[in-house]
Amino acid sequence: MPSADSQALTFRSAVEADVPALVELVESAYRGESSRAGWTTEADFLDGQRTDAQDVARIVAHPEGMLLVVERAGELVSCCHLEHRGDHVYFGMFAVRPGLQGGGLGKEVMAEAERRAREQWAAKEMRMTVINVREELIAYYVRRGYERTGELSPFPYGDERFGVPLRPDLTFELLVKPL
Repeated sequence: MPSADSQALTFRSAVEADVPALVELVESAYRGESSRAGWTTEADFLDGQRTDAQDVARIVAHPEGMLLVVERAGELVSCCHLEHRGDHVYFGMFAVRPGLQGGGLGKEVMAEAERRAREQWAAKEMRMTVINVREELIAYYVRRGYERTGELSPFPYGDERFGVPLRPDLTFELLVKPL
């Protein structure tokens, strides 16, 4: 498996033309059989879509945020959503191409996202929400300096824009990292 260092990564803000490729990347990392090639799959507890072109286009156009595109040798390999919200930046829609997961790429992308949050918006902390049953993913973020807050918010059951839940106990937990 190639390491994140085998070729230089390039980072840029997404543009409207990137939307179809970004939807494909996010869907491949989280849902369906393709997501099982990586370790971030949600396929065991959520079916349906993770996002759609309308949602991604809205994020790309948002004036207080960006969808960070990560490429290696011209190929889209990762992305994440950064949204400035006062004294913090929300981090979401983090996706790494499934076949590249586990090689350090995600760690590099997160470091760049945190750097941009500090430098572009003078953010004091990064926040994210993670589905509570994703213990392995939560542990990954804790190893990267994020703290579990215990603050939970409900999963939007009945809103298929976020997927079709396969279990009744899903909630989001807020994780926070001082920058």
